[in-house]
Amino acid sequence: MPTTIRTTIAILGAGPAGIVLAHLLRQQGISCVITDAHTRAEIYARGRAGLLESTTVALLKKYRLDGPVLARGTRHDKCEFRFPDFSMLLEYGKLVGNETHWTYPQNDLVDDLMQMYLDDGGEIHFGYGGVSIRDDGDGICVACTHSTSGETLQLECEFVIGCDGYHGIARKSVPSDAVTIYNKQHAYGWLAVLAEAPPSTDHIIYALHPDGFAGHMLRSEKISRYYLQVKLDDHVDAWDDQRIWQTLERRLEKKDWALTRGRIVEKRMLAMRSYVMEPMRHGRLFLAGDAAHIITPCGGKGMNLAIQDVGALADVLHDYYADDKNPAHLDRYSTQRLPMIWRAQEFSYSMLVMLHKPEASDPAERAFLQKLNESKLAQLLTSETYKRDFSRNYVGII
Repeated sequence: MPTTIRTTIAILGAGPAGIVLAHLLRQQGISCVITDAHTRAEIYARGRAGLLESTTVALLKKYRLDGPVLARGTRHDKCEFRFPDFSMLLEYGKLVGNETHWTYPQNDLVDDLMQMYLDDGGEIHFGYGGVSIRDDGDGICVACTHSTSGETLQLECEFVIGCDGYHGIARKSVPSDAVTIYNKQHAYGWLAVLAEAPPSTDHIIYALHPDGFAGHMLRSEKISRYYLQVKLDDHVDAWDDQRIWQTLERRLEKKDWALTRGRIVEKRMLAMRSYVMEPMRHGRLFLAGDAAHIITPCGGKGMNLAIQDVGALADVLHDYYADDKNPAHLDRYSTQRLPMIWRAQEFSYSMLVMLHKPEASDPAERAFLQKLNESKLAQLLTSETYKRDFSRNYVGII
């Protein structure tokens, strides 16, 4: 017989969205239980993001969850656009009232918040993946199975929040005729590299090179992440460590500057795609983060959108229960979040186009797209209005 747990809210997924939402609900006196198909160690290993927007840090601070970020994270208020013959340093913090990013690895943030949640008496069931979701109108039930023991866990609750990603059971449980899907596959990919190498810079570098884009991102004092623009059909096997470092050095080259090498611990191909589901709710099932929308890594918006999703959702659920379960509050979630998500999508897409070598097969089209890229960059170099607008969206004041 399955083990049955009754709670108010079932949260599927213990990533950034799921663990932040659990904290917010408990602070509001709303009971919740988290399940995740992975072990705690597996959850820690899969974290890859690391750039926190000022908006996200403000949300964490509001609920007293910002301690680890402020204690061990690093503030950043500038980025560099590097070309083969010159570079431009954009001090975006000065343009937006000294608002800044914080760099703090996603896996450390999630694990810190997870430990705080468990120490506070929170409940997480690791290794239980969702199998089915059944909404009977008066309540909703999630059936989960343990990945190794095969034991079944049944959660009976009022609402289910799907923070279990694009491939999770939550998104798959939404009928296709109940939502509208917007999808975009971009014409190139990224080779994402994580290395045990101290950062070679104190700010993020976006390199625009005739061979393609390269990025040097910051994670910690000992870990750095890099990105290389590659063809959509490229494979990791074609990129040995030596080729990766040589390509990074060529695309990031700058006089009197050197790239610090280190042991590469991860390399994988990212298919650059964008995805949005509207609405982000079906009955008693809500979706947050990658379960509802996917955005390219350009601009560092993914984890931030996920955390901001659940910040809005926690407010909606609080008002729902405070107002004698008035269902009118539930529709606010999609109404509030979708404009913000589309604004982030537009920014990420615009930045992606600006930074990348066009991949159009037709030479005339490629030349036209290249001139558009150059126009965007010229505005960033010369227009104070454009710089300020870019900075506001980049740092997360949206």
